[in-house]
Amino acid sequence: MPNQSIRTGGRADEHGTAAVEFALVLPLLLVLTLALVQVGLLARDRLLVEAAARAGARSAAVDPSPDAARTAALAAGPGLDPGATSVQVTRAGGRGTPVTVTVDVEDAILVPFIGWLLGSSVHFHAEATDRQEFG
Repeated sequence: MPNQSIRTGGRADEHGTAAVEFALVLPLLLVLTLALVQVGLLARDRLLVEAAARAGARSAAVDPSPDAARTAALAAGPGLDPGATSVQVTRAGGRGTPVTVTVDVEDAILVPFIGWLLGSSVHFHAEATDRQEFG
């Protein structure tokens, strides 16, 4: 009988150890998962900013109004906050000369508990150049 109590006592201790190890690792796994989600959102927003700059440049190439370039840029980036998005149009002259559209976005960190890792916001900048088709 003494041998049987030694075997069962060891197994009971191991079950408690596994629970403690899981409790210690779980917060780290949750923070890593949340960070991965936030990085995915930032990558999406970076692509939206680049698409917005390209669409704004194309619109500025065919329409002299700076409002048309801003409207096209915001339409191409539907997930971007219009209040945090700056669109600037720079023209060099008449027909055939370059027109450059610059898009700047201050993107807020949305996922909880990740702001202390990355800060409260991330700045994205993109510009695209096209040739004017008027003038």
